[in-house]
Amino acid sequence: MRALFINTYESEFVNTQIEKPTPKKGEILVKIHASGVNPIDNKIRIGVSPYASPVLPAILGTDLAGVIEAIGEDVTQFKVGDEVYGLAGGVLGLQGTLAEYTAVDADLLAIKPKNLTMKEAAGIPLVLLTAWEGLIDRAKVKKGDKVLVHAGAGGVGHMVVQLAKNLGAEVYATVSKQKEDIVKSYGATPIDYKTTQVEEYVNQYTDGKGFDIIYDTVGGQSLDDSLKAIRHYGQISSCAAFGTHTLATSSLRSASIHGVFVLHPAISGEGRKHHSDILTEATKLFEVGKLNPLIDTRKFTLDNAIEAHKAVSDGSSTGRIVVDII
Repeated sequence: MRALFINTYESEFVNTQIEKPTPKKGEILVKIHASGVNPIDNKIRIGVSPYASPVLPAILGTDLAGVIEAIGEDVTQFKVGDEVYGLAGGVLGLQGTLAEYTAVDADLLAIKPKNLTMKEAAGIPLVLLTAWEGLIDRAKVKKGDKVLVHAGAGGVGHMVVQLAKNLGAEVYATVSKQKEDIVKSYGATPIDYKTTQVEEYVNQYTDGKGFDIIYDTVGGQSLDDSLKAIRHYGQISSCAAFGTHTLATSSLRSASIHGVFVLHPAISGEGRKHHSDILTEATKLFEVGKLNPLIDTRKFTLDNAIEAHKAVSDGSSTGRIVVDII
């Protein structure tokens, strides 16, 4: 099979022919149709994510959508020919998805939404799982909650916005002026983060009390702003809490802060089945039109996958970046 390797960090991909893998016990062999590209993929490639980086040389790529070609021992939930999607590899010892095939732990995958293309499905897993873990598993959003999403038009953000709306929350999202129509289309109230101060939008939308739930997808100043914008006994989730922060502001409000690291199941093996379960529930929501992926319209293939990696970090994308394998 054809696969893209990196041999050293910050290097270009090396196009290589290797043996197609054979699924082991508990694994399925997937013919990959599309590979989703996330910012973490590019961070791994340039060597700034040591907590997730595989031993080199390695095939990168976290998300996939494809068709099952073979099934290993003890796999009963899938059959050959099933179309699947999931957060499948590209970290530590797991083969990534910038390849024509991969053998994947069946607990990391779920049946793909029938109404979505392979490209659309490949852009979903990591951002959907991250959104779900922080909003539903950890913050336990409920009907009537006032939810603030930082970067609501981004990968994780646009999924948080939609999930929160589906569960009956009143949703607000920080966003640039150029992308405010995206969050409006999902039912959220846009807040221009460049021109609106924290105190202004807290007063305007919560009467100064603060939001019930805040999902920070940016980190840094965005997380600091969240500590000031949360209500007493509120819930803050962040998938970008990698800096140093003073928690006094939120502590005085008895707020709870949840860190979300969606790669942990893939890296550790712990909780992998929960990812399959979440994606299975999400498939139902996509199929009835309650969730919709936002996919960048540009065409990327294995031949120019390096450009896809750059596109997730250079600010040029509107929607998820996906590499078409077939």
